[in-house]
Amino acid sequence: MLKGKKILLGITGGIAAYKTPYIIRLLIKAGAEVKVILTPSAKDFVSKLTLSTLSRNPVLTDLFDEESWANHVMLGRWADVLLVAPLSCNTLSKMATGQCDNLLLATYFSATCPVVVAPSMDEDMWHHPATRQNISKLESYGNKIIPVDQGELASGLYGEGRMAEPEQIVQMLTDTFFLPKPLSGKRALVSAGPTYEPIDPVRFIGNRSTGKMGVAIAKELQNRGADVTLVLGPVREEFLLPGINTIAVNTAQEMYDACHDRSDRSDIIVMAAAVSDYTPIVTAEEKIKKENDTLNLELKKTRDILKTLGKEKRADQVLVGFALETNDEKSNALKKLNEKNADLIVLNSLRDEGAGFGLETNKITIFSRNGGEFRFEQKPKLAVAKDIVDVIIRLYYV
Repeated sequence: MLKGKKILLGITGGIAAYKTPYIIRLLIKAGAEVKVILTPSAKDFVSKLTLSTLSRNPVLTDLFDEESWANHVMLGRWADVLLVAPLSCNTLSKMATGQCDNLLLATYFSATCPVVVAPSMDEDMWHHPATRQNISKLESYGNKIIPVDQGELASGLYGEGRMAEPEQIVQMLTDTFFLPKPLSGKRALVSAGPTYEPIDPVRFIGNRSTGKMGVAIAKELQNRGADVTLVLGPVREEFLLPGINTIAVNTAQEMYDACHDRSDRSDIIVMAAAVSDYTPIVTAEEKIKKENDTLNLELKKTRDILKTLGKEKRADQVLVGFALETNDEKSNALKKLNEKNADLIVLNSLRDEGAGFGLETNKITIFSRNGGEFRFEQKPKLAVAKDIVDVIIRLYYV
C-alpha cells in the first residue's frame, strides 16, 4: 500500500534517532520513496551517509549552503506525508509555538501534506505540563501523534516516553493515510474500560480493565473511515482520541444509558467494555467506618448491555461482543454469542500468556454467527484491533 508513496522523514536530536535507518529500510522495502531532513542536533546521533545510502536520496540539513538552496516549500508539496521521528521535546515546543530556525521547521510550517510525529523523550519531560500542552496544540493543528511506548529510557529509568518501534510507525502511516476506507459513511459505537459501582463515597466495585483494547478498536474503526463514538469507563491512562466522539461514564447504568441511547444510530456496535455484573443495592451516603470484623454487601445484577442491544438490533447492524473466560472458553463464548444475539464474539482467555487486563498484548479467537472461527496469535493490542476490524469488514462490508 506504500508503493509509490512519497514520505518525507524529519529526524530531530535524540537517542531514538538510531532507529531511523530501520524506518527508512521498512519504507523503501514497502515501495515508498523517502527523503530525509536532519535538524542540526540530529547529526550527532545518526550518520548522513547511512541515511542517504538507505534512502537513495541526498540528506538535507540546511536551508542553504555555499552552492544551493533547499526549497522547503517544494519539499512540503512533494511529500504525501511528513513524518517527524523522533520528535524531541525541543522541536515539539518550536512546532507548537511557531518558531522556525532550521530546514525541518521551515518545511513543516509550509507543508501542505499531512503531518505525523513520533515523540521521544524521558518520562518526566513527557509528563511535564508544558509538553502536554504542546502535544495538545499539535493535535489541534491537525497533526497525528503516534503514542509513545513504555520501557527502558536513555536515562536508565523505566517509564513512558520511548519512541514507538519502527514497525509500529510504518504500520500507523499505512493504516492512517494509505489504507482503503471501506467503512466510510458508517457509524460505529464502541464501549471500553471498566465500570465502578460505588459502595460509599470512597469505595467501589470494579475490575482491572485499562480500556486499551476498546480504544484501539475505536481508533482502527476510525482509520477505516467510520464515524466513531466511544463510551469510555473510568480509566487511568490519558488516551489521544482526536476525531472520536468520547463519552466518559463511571457506572454500569451510565454505560447502559450512553450505549442504548446511541445504538439505534449505529451501523457497527462493539461492546469491549468490562462492565460490572453486579452493583450494590444500597450505596452509603457517608464513608463506611471500619468498625466490625466483617462487612456484608447486598448486590443486584446490572442491566445487560450486550443482551439488550442484541434484542433490539436491526438486521443491517453488526453487533460484536467480548468474552473473557477462564474455563470452557469456546463453549462459553459460543453460548454468549447465541444468548446475546451477537454477530461476532471475541474470545480471550486469562489462561493465555499475554492476554487479559493491563497488558499491551492480547490473544483472541473470533466466532461468528454463521459458524466461522478465526484464530490469531498473541499480538500488540493495536494489531489485535486491526484483526477484529478486518473480520468485520470481510464478513459484512466486502
